[in-house]
Amino acid sequence: MDAVRVALLREVLAGTEWLGATRRFAGVLRGSVVAHGGGLLLVGTPAYEPWHLAAHLVDEAAWSGTPELAPTLVRHHARPCDPPHLAVGPGRIEAARRGETLLVVAPEEPTPLLERVHDARRAGVTVLALGADAGELAAMAHDTLAVPKGAELDLDTVQHLVSAAAGENGGSPRARRGFRDRLARLTEILTAPPPAPW
Repeated sequence: MDAVRVALLREVLAGTEWLGATRRFAGVLRGSVVAHGGGLLLVGTPAYEPWHLAAHLVDEAAWSGTPELAPTLVRHHARPCDPPHLAVGPGRIEAARRGETLLVVAPEEPTPLLERVHDARRAGVTVLALGADAGELAAMAHDTLAVPKGAELDLDTVQHLVSAAAGENGGSPRARRGFRDRLARLTEILTAPPPAPW
């Protein structure tokens, strides 16, 4: 979904709770990673890997000048022969420490992950949950955005709204940069080589 479609979706959702909820959650996500200088881990379930959200967050990180938003995608079935950005396994969650943020995206309770998420939280990791609307994950997360089954929006659409809102500059110190700083950043973005394909 491109920026134009996200803008149209936001128009359709005007007046609903979804816009405020996704912007609030995105603000918590952005605030957590920016405050600690990065370290965003993104994980799903063995059956649902949020690779699409990872790609959108990488784009938003580049476009917004907020490199801290670029996540490390943690995959349940990662293999050493996979490309480096796809070869990070669940052991990375165990290695997470204070100052890092773990975003769990799961359409239902991610039972195989709960012990690792709990240990990460005890180690000082900020835990955010997107998807499942109840259960142990929601109870242990610092913040959640529930997407109940049968809701007006599905989990994939909500992820588009969250990633777009996370990349917005509103309210951050970055938004108050001078004209020359913004121009220099735009030049840097336009002259940078394209990102590696997912």
